[in-house]
Amino acid sequence: MNEDVPLAALLMPILVKPILEKLERKENAAAQILQSSLEKTEKNSPGFLLELVRVLLHKTQCEDQINLTETILRLQGALADSEPELRVNRSEEIYLELNRRSIYLKKVLSRVPEQIRDRPSFLDTIKDIASAIKKLLDAVNGITMSAPHRKHALEQRRREFVKYSKRFSNTLKEYFKEGEVEPVYVSGLCLIYQTNLVVQCTKRDFERPSVNGNSSSLRN
Repeated sequence: MNEDVPLAALLMPILVKPILEKLERKENAAAQILQSSLEKTEKNSPGFLLELVRVLLHKTQCEDQINLTETILRLQGALADSEPELRVNRSEEIYLELNRRSIYLKKVLSRVPEQIRDRPSFLDTIKDIASAIKKLLDAVNGITMSAPHRKHALEQRRREFVKYSKRFSNTLKEYFKEGEVEPVYVSGLCLIYQTNLVVQCTKRDFERPSVNGNSSSLRN
């Protein structure tokens, strides 16, 4: 996966949308029109927002002062509790557990930029990340076991999540050898992106029960 994909996907919910929400308090209609236009443009031309932000940073001569990957990673921590579109809207404990575990993992990952230079704190954070990954996978397993006839897509997402979890672990090993922080930030964003994909897949395939009691897919 191109390393720009997670960054491009996370720009709208983490950076742009909170700005538009502040604008909405003063200019509600304008903010909604702007958000709708940006979302439509991004859908038709994936990566548009990322290119726009990079051009703005370049034009304002801020690209050397602002690390966009690090910034998005840091901001995720403050927003993890306020992303209703990344919650499975079912009341059963197995789905509530997935919501809790996905939020917690993203919060812990957002601590990486703050603590990466402090080895003892960073090592503790790494342990927390490993524990959070395991608990998220346990939550996914609980859901697939509850409805094995619906598990195919979620199992695929789970395998992708595991792949990027291992990649994050390998990136940490390289960091302790080479001391390069940017690959760690990129890998952390990839893991947040994969976490979101797991939740979105669960929402699509498990959120609404069908008339016969089984889960049905959400309409696209």
